[in-house]
Amino acid sequence: MPTTTRRPIGDYGLIGDTRTAALVSSDGSIDWMCVPRFDGDPIFGRLVGGSTAGFFRAGPARPKRVMRRRYRAGTATLETTWETDGAWLTLIEGMVAELEGRLLPTTILVRRLIAEGGPADAVIEFDPRLGQARAAPRVEKRGRVVTCSWGTLAAALTTSPRFPLEAGRPVRVTVQPGSPLTMVFAVANREPLVYVDPISAWSLLQIDEQRWGAWSQEIDADLPFRDAVVRSLLTLRLLTYSPSGAPVAAPTTSLPEQLGGIRNWDYRFSWPRDASIGIGAFLGVGKHREARSFLAWLLHASRVDRPRLPVLLTLYGKHPRHERTFDDWPGYAESRPVRVGNGAADQHQLDTYGWVLDAAWLLTRDGHRLYSETWRAVAGFADRVARRWREADAGIWEIRDEPKQHVHSKLMAWLALDRALRIADTRRCSARRCEHWRTEREAIADEVRSRGFDPETGCYTRSYGSDDLDSAVLVLPFIGIEPLDSPRVRATIDAIARELDAGGPLLYRYPPGRDGLPGTEGAFVPCAFWLVQALAQTGRITEATDRLDALVQLATPLGLYAEELDPTSGAHLGNYPQALTHAAFVRAALTLRDNTRHSPDEPGSSPAQTLDFNGMT
Repeated sequence: MPTTTRRPIGDYGLIGDTRTAALVSSDGSIDWMCVPRFDGDPIFGRLVGGSTAGFFRAGPARPKRVMRRRYRAGTATLETTWETDGAWLTLIEGMVAELEGRLLPTTILVRRLIAEGGPADAVIEFDPRLGQARAAPRVEKRGRVVTCSWGTLAAALTTSPRFPLEAGRPVRVTVQPGSPLTMVFAVANREPLVYVDPISAWSLLQIDEQRWGAWSQEIDADLPFRDAVVRSLLTLRLLTYSPSGAPVAAPTTSLPEQLGGIRNWDYRFSWPRDASIGIGAFLGVGKHREARSFLAWLLHASRVDRPRLPVLLTLYGKHPRHERTFDDWPGYAESRPVRVGNGAADQHQLDTYGWVLDAAWLLTRDGHRLYSETWRAVAGFADRVARRWREADAGIWEIRDEPKQHVHSKLMAWLALDRALRIADTRRCSARRCEHWRTEREAIADEVRSRGFDPETGCYTRSYGSDDLDSAVLVLPFIGIEPLDSPRVRATIDAIARELDAGGPLLYRYPPGRDGLPGTEGAFVPCAFWLVQALAQTGRITEATDRLDALVQLATPLGLYAEELDPTSGAHLGNYPQALTHAAFVRAALTLRDNTRHSPDEPGSSPAQTLDFNGMT
């Protein structure tokens, strides 16, 4: 990358508008942004595409120390301040989410440089390149507007005050105190490109700030680690594609799970599993609209495949394109290949049904009566589980190997049928159908207890006949297949915490190196939050609190998490920020809150007997 060294993944901040997002480094460079959606072509792509893949930097003219970097409280606006030769230069930036009722382009990125204490020298480097070809735009200058176009896609950069900006060339400016420099980057695809006055755009961003602030203030004040939880909830909202309600797993592709390795995947899709976990997170803090939106998307998106539930879908509920590679892209830290599309889309993953039916039950329990079509879809999913639970599957970790009889998958199949029966108590459902679900649910329980349990170690394993452990089995205290005070539950939690320990509060998802792929990976952060939940749910409040506190300290300075963490260095690895990680954090905090209310922290104490996976009573 010219003018900068490679930044750690955790150095980046996230800004977004619930349609797309940008990653911004601490030197003010946007190194990743796709248009017009999360899953579109990158217009600034040098994060994984190399120095000629585009970026947009606004910051000090020479490398300077960052004095402060933060999100404005309760908002999605990012603020970075550098010390510059006796003065301070601050970059305030964000994207406008609310466009309703206005003639505005779909994407409006606003960046403002402010000097305090004296003049500050800054540099603007604006070099958009599009897609795999890293295509340079057709550039036109119209007054103070620089317009870039690629066929049906057009973008415009407008500044106030005006200065001689050129695409592809750095421009030095001096920012004077009391005279901020405001830049507006607007994008339109297959529609007229509306030029937005920078002062008007700044006003729009401030109005958006007020909306985000009001949204955040509604979140319970008594949540453990509330500020961090609010940041995670805001991140989940930014990673939700508002036109359809689809949650994107991450806004990036191919950020590596091992630097220099091949474990680089495209996460710019929606996983029904992740959406279901998000439903519990939003319900737990009273955000019912967001929770219902997720389920509405999920059921609409799955309609073509019913009763099969796809592993992942596009933002509009379609099947993703076949996985392919950008062979001429160097990747982040030379981690190849850079992938587009996801080969896990055609896998059979049994556990997904359990997550989805649990989410439907949570909504039902909270008073959101399912529509008739929704109930038909949910019942159809339960029928499919009842028919296919005996089959081997790819499991939650999408192992690219032969299917296995994964214990976690069977547990979630049990959960799917259990939740279907609970919902059936509120709906019309034939006695014959319910009895079939009940019979199969008990058959699953019998098989898991006999074939998924290792008598020698006294705990549940990763798959039938294996002595490997699996952090996903930490769902055990929540689903009800075993009593909370069961020795098997405690032994399984303790064995996972001990045998899959990655140092500190971190866990591996399974024994490293046992997934059929070359190389290794970091500690999987959601698993660490699941352990917090399991500890809190079984009355071990002090342990749970200590672990959650340690995990909060491992977030980036901006409160963001990637998919994985390097156990040695603490560096963030994998796609970033990851929705599953943030949702798991929220649900861990909710479980800790609810069980702290009801359970004394004493050896052998049992919390409230909730069976809902989000840990709410």
